[in-house]
Amino acid sequence: MNFDLRIPVGLMFTIFGLILAGVGLFGGAELAQKSLGINMNLWWGLVQFVFGALMLFFGLRGKRTP
Repeated sequence: MNFDLRIPVGLMFTIFGLILAGVGLFGGAELAQKSLGINMNLWWGLVQFVFGALMLFFGLRGKRTP
């Protein structure tokens, strides 16, 4: 079996990260006021996106090596 769990997990985190970062960018400023002025949706969306991209990178890189 050539199933690598990093690829679907990476896709999921990448998509959710993009959605969350989009909400942080285009959402209202009142959401940031609830968290002491820090746009948590944007920051955690970027963290999720980077994590998902790394999982995808290592998952696809692992498929090429025998």
